[in-house]
Amino acid sequence: QVQLVESGGGLVQAGGSLRLSCSASGSFFSMNAMGWYRQAPGKQREFVATFASGGDTNYLDSVKGRFTISRGSAKNTAYLQMNSLKPEDTAVYYCFVDGLLGRSWGQGTQVTVSS
Repeated sequence: QVQLVESGGGLVQAGGSLRLSCSASGSFFSMNAMGWYRQAPGKQREFVATFASGGDTNYLDSVKGRFTISRGSAKNTAYLQMNSLKPEDTAVYYCFVDGLLGRSWGQGTQVTVSS
């Protein structure tokens, strides 16, 4: 069983920054990938960013150049630095990890960007 704990969401004005954190624990010995999705009201959940165990990163086109995903010194920790935030970035952000037991999700953290 894998547990994911997210933090760092909040309310920020357009152009501001937030940093999301995700810490995973449990039985996922071999982590294949870790990253973030988001879901805005009335919309489907969409991929935001991920890094693979080998270090490759991938981003949603609309966040490239503004968001940066990184791995913490502890292998089970991920960060999402979000700069130049826009109102359309408003959503619940969900951390995920892909491991031996498949994909696990965090509880989500709200990010609200005011115009």
